[in-house]
Amino acid sequence: MVQAWYMDNETTDQRLLHHRNPPEYINLKDLFKHTGVEYFKINPETYLTDGVLDEIKRKRGYTYEDELTCSKACLQNYEEKLKMFYAEHLHTDEEIRLVLDGSGYFDVRDDNDNWIRIEVVAGDMLVLPSGIYHRFTLDTKNYLKAKRFFIGEPVWQAFNRPVDDMDCRKQYVEKLEAGFHEE
Repeated sequence: MVQAWYMDNETTDQRLLHHRNPPEYINLKDLFKHTGVEYFKINPETYLTDGVLDEIKRKRGYTYEDELTCSKACLQNYEEKLKMFYAEHLHTDEEIRLVLDGSGYFDVRDDNDNWIRIEVVAGDMLVLPSGIYHRFTLDTKNYLKAKRFFIGEPVWQAFNRPVDDMDCRKQYVEKLEAGFHEE
Protein backbone atom coordinates (compact mmCIF):
# COMPACT_ATOMS: atom_id res chain seq x y z
CA MET A 1 0.00 0.00 0.00
CA VAL A 2 1.28 3.44 -0.88
CA GLN A 3 2.54 5.59 1.97
CA ALA A 4 2.55 9.37 2.18
CA TRP A 5 3.86 11.68 4.89
CA TYR A 6 4.67 15.28 5.65
CA MET A 7 8.32 16.02 5.01
CA ASP A 8 10.92 17.59 7.26
CA ASN A 9 12.85 20.65 6.10
CA GLU A 10 16.25 18.97 5.91
CA THR A 11 18.29 19.63 2.78
CA THR A 12 20.30 16.41 3.03
CA ASP A 13 20.20 13.71 0.33
CA GLN A 14 16.87 14.06 -1.51
CA ARG A 15 16.67 10.25 -1.85
CA LEU A 16 16.22 9.72 1.91
CA LEU A 17 12.84 9.36 3.65
CA HIS A 18 12.70 12.88 5.13
CA HIS A 19 10.14 12.14 7.84
CA ARG A 20 9.20 14.77 10.37
CA ASN A 21 10.03 13.90 13.98
CA PRO A 22 7.76 12.28 14.99
CA PRO A 23 6.58 10.98 11.58
CA GLU A 24 3.30 12.48 10.35
CA TYR A 25 1.55 10.22 7.82
CA ILE A 26 -1.40 11.21 5.63
CA ASN A 27 -3.97 8.76 4.27
CA LEU A 28 -5.08 8.64 0.63
CA LYS A 29 -8.44 10.32 1.31
CA ASP A 30 -6.76 13.30 2.98
CA LEU A 31 -4.02 13.36 0.34
CA PHE A 32 -6.72 13.82 -2.30
CA LYS A 33 -8.59 16.38 -0.18
CA HIS A 34 -5.49 18.53 0.42
CA THR A 35 -3.78 18.16 -2.99
CA GLY A 36 -6.11 16.64 -5.59
CA VAL A 37 -3.64 13.78 -6.14
CA GLU A 38 -5.42 10.55 -7.10
CA TYR A 39 -4.14 7.04 -6.45
CA PHE A 40 -4.91 3.73 -8.16
CA LYS A 41 -3.53 0.31 -7.24
CA ILE A 42 -2.67 -1.69 -10.38
CA ASN A 43 -1.41 -5.26 -10.41
CA PRO A 44 2.01 -5.04 -12.12
CA GLU A 45 1.86 -8.75 -12.99
CA THR A 46 -1.56 -8.72 -14.73
CA TYR A 47 -2.18 -5.12 -15.85
CA LEU A 48 -1.77 -6.02 -19.52
CA THR A 49 -4.63 -8.53 -19.42
CA ASP A 50 -6.90 -7.84 -16.41
CA GLY A 51 -8.67 -4.80 -17.91
CA VAL A 52 -8.26 -2.57 -14.83
CA LEU A 53 -5.77 -0.17 -16.41
CA ASP A 54 -7.64 -0.24 -19.73
CA GLU A 55 -10.82 0.90 -17.96
CA ILE A 56 -9.01 3.76 -16.20
CA LYS A 57 -7.47 4.85 -19.51
CA ARG A 58 -10.87 4.72 -21.24
CA LYS A 59 -12.68 6.68 -18.52
CA ARG A 60 -9.99 9.36 -18.29
CA GLY A 61 -9.25 9.65 -22.01
CA TYR A 62 -5.61 8.55 -21.94
CA THR A 63 -4.72 7.79 -25.54
CA TYR A 64 -0.92 7.92 -25.53
CA GLU A 65 1.59 6.13 -23.33
CA ASP A 66 5.28 5.46 -23.16
CA GLU A 67 7.75 3.94 -20.75
CA LEU A 68 10.61 5.53 -18.87
CA THR A 69 13.42 3.93 -16.89
CA CYS A 70 15.29 6.09 -14.39
CA SER A 71 18.68 4.66 -13.47
CA LYS A 72 22.33 5.48 -14.04
CA ALA A 73 22.52 2.74 -16.66
CA CYS A 74 19.41 3.76 -18.63
CA LEU A 75 19.10 7.54 -18.41
CA GLN A 76 21.44 9.81 -20.33
CA ASN A 77 22.77 12.71 -18.22
CA TYR A 78 21.50 10.89 -15.12
CA GLU A 79 22.64 13.38 -12.46
CA GLU A 80 21.39 16.35 -14.49
CA LYS A 81 17.99 14.68 -15.07
CA LEU A 82 17.55 13.91 -11.36
CA LYS A 83 18.25 17.54 -10.50
CA MET A 84 15.73 18.64 -13.14
CA PHE A 85 13.05 16.23 -11.83
CA TYR A 86 13.65 17.48 -8.26
CA ALA A 87 13.24 21.17 -9.09
CA GLU A 88 9.81 22.32 -7.92
CA HIS A 89 7.59 22.71 -10.98
CA LEU A 90 4.16 22.23 -12.49
CA HIS A 91 2.71 21.07 -15.80
CA THR A 92 -0.22 22.34 -17.86
CA ASP A 93 -1.60 18.78 -18.07
CA GLU A 94 -2.09 16.02 -15.53
CA GLU A 95 1.01 13.98 -14.73
CA ILE A 96 0.13 10.28 -14.74
CA ARG A 97 2.64 7.63 -13.70
CA LEU A 98 2.29 3.89 -13.19
CA VAL A 99 5.30 2.33 -11.49
CA LEU A 100 6.18 -1.03 -13.04
CA ASP A 101 9.37 -1.74 -11.10
CA GLY A 102 11.64 -0.06 -8.59
CA SER A 103 10.70 2.79 -6.29
CA GLY A 104 10.89 6.52 -5.75
CA TYR A 105 9.13 9.57 -4.34
CA PHE A 106 6.74 12.18 -5.66
CA ASP A 107 6.67 15.28 -3.47
CA VAL A 108 3.59 17.51 -3.73
CA ARG A 109 2.55 20.75 -2.04
CA ASP A 110 -0.59 20.66 0.11
CA ASP A 111 -3.13 23.45 0.62
CA ASN A 112 -0.82 25.06 3.22
CA ASP A 113 2.24 24.84 0.95
CA ASN A 114 3.78 22.01 3.00
CA TRP A 115 5.61 19.18 1.25
CA ILE A 116 3.99 15.75 1.28
CA ARG A 117 6.20 12.86 0.17
CA ILE A 118 4.47 9.97 -1.64
CA GLU A 119 6.44 6.75 -1.82
CA VAL A 120 5.73 4.78 -4.99
CA VAL A 121 6.55 1.15 -5.77
CA ALA A 122 5.49 -1.35 -8.43
CA GLY A 123 1.72 -1.18 -8.97
CA ASP A 124 1.25 2.37 -7.72
CA MET A 125 -0.41 4.75 -10.17
CA LEU A 126 -0.57 8.46 -9.36
CA VAL A 127 -2.45 11.22 -11.12
CA LEU A 128 -1.11 14.66 -10.24
CA PRO A 129 -3.52 17.42 -11.28
CA SER A 130 -2.54 20.10 -13.74
CA GLY A 131 -1.12 23.12 -11.93
CA ILE A 132 0.10 21.38 -8.75
CA TYR A 133 3.62 22.20 -7.61
CA HIS A 134 5.56 18.96 -7.30
CA ARG A 135 8.89 17.22 -7.83
CA PHE A 136 10.23 13.68 -8.22
CA THR A 137 13.26 11.79 -6.99
CA LEU A 138 14.46 8.25 -6.86
CA ASP A 139 15.07 6.65 -3.47
CA THR A 140 18.42 5.16 -2.44
CA LYS A 141 17.90 2.14 -4.72
CA ASN A 142 18.36 4.52 -7.70
CA TYR A 143 15.97 2.66 -10.00
CA LEU A 144 12.41 3.14 -11.22
CA LYS A 145 10.59 1.95 -14.34
CA ALA A 146 7.26 3.60 -15.09
CA LYS A 147 4.60 4.13 -17.72
CA ARG A 148 3.56 7.69 -18.53
CA PHE A 149 0.06 8.41 -19.82
CA PHE A 150 -1.26 11.40 -21.73
CA ILE A 151 -4.52 12.68 -23.18
CA GLY A 152 -3.66 13.07 -26.86
CA GLU A 153 -0.13 13.84 -27.98
CA PRO A 154 2.32 14.09 -25.09
CA VAL A 155 2.98 17.56 -23.77
CA TRP A 156 5.62 17.32 -21.12
CA GLN A 157 7.00 20.71 -20.30
CA ALA A 158 7.92 21.67 -16.76
CA PHE A 159 7.44 25.23 -15.53
CA ASN A 160 9.57 25.91 -12.47
CA ARG A 161 8.09 27.76 -9.52
CA PRO A 162 7.07 30.55 -9.27
CA VAL A 163 4.50 30.54 -12.08
CA ASP A 164 1.37 31.43 -10.11
CA ASP A 165 0.07 33.57 -12.99
CA MET A 166 -0.35 30.58 -15.34
CA ASP A 167 -3.96 29.61 -16.09
CA CYS A 168 -3.44 25.99 -15.04
CA ARG A 169 -2.11 27.15 -11.65
CA LYS A 170 -5.00 29.56 -11.12
CA GLN A 171 -7.51 26.81 -12.00
CA TYR A 172 -5.77 24.37 -9.65
CA VAL A 173 -5.85 26.88 -6.76
CA GLU A 174 -9.57 27.50 -7.40
CA LYS A 175 -10.27 23.74 -7.20
CA LEU A 176 -8.09 23.46 -4.09
CA GLU A 177 -9.95 26.29 -2.36
CA ALA A 178 -13.36 24.85 -3.36
CA GLY A 179 -12.30 21.39 -2.22
CA PHE A 180 -11.56 18.36 -4.35
CA HIS A 181 -14.41 15.88 -4.71
CA GLU A 182 -14.43 12.40 -6.19
CA GLU A 183 -16.21 12.28 -9.53
